[in-house]
Amino acid sequence: MLATDSANRYLTCMVQGSGYTAKRKSLKQRIQGFIRRSYWQMDIADSAWIADTALIDRTWPKGIHIGANAIIHHHAVVLTHDMTRGLYLDTHVGSGSIVGARAIILPGIRVGSGCVIEAGSLVSRDVPDGARVMGNPAKPVGTQQVEAIA
Repeated sequence: MLATDSANRYLTCMVQGSGYTAKRKSLKQRIQGFIRRSYWQMDIADSAWIADTALIDRTWPKGIHIGANAIIHHHAVVLTHDMTRGLYLDTHVGSGSIVGARAIILPGIRVGSGCVIEAGSLVSRDVPDGARVMGNPAKPVGTQQVEAIA
């Protein structure tokens, strides 16, 4: 799965037999990460991989906390505010967690370390460490052991 050519290397995370793969950070992703950390003051680990199409809320940017080796896939949404209720809350994504494509994490939610949020899930409650959740609203479907292979 890993190519020897540095331009085509992949970071592969194996989740009990199913492979989640993400390319190395593109130039656009590196620039977005720099702006998120420097200008918006978001707490994002350098090793976190965030797709360039993912929406990381900028309404309350200091409320974003993303741990090391976390993966946020394409078109996923991480929110820190709710204008209808006037809420501005901290949202945490733990280290080694994987957020699937088009998943939505609502404001004030804490996703534990090593969690897997399946694609299209709506996370409206805290997720404990190592849990795997799916659905709308997201419900636990088991636990996972996440191993990062570089």
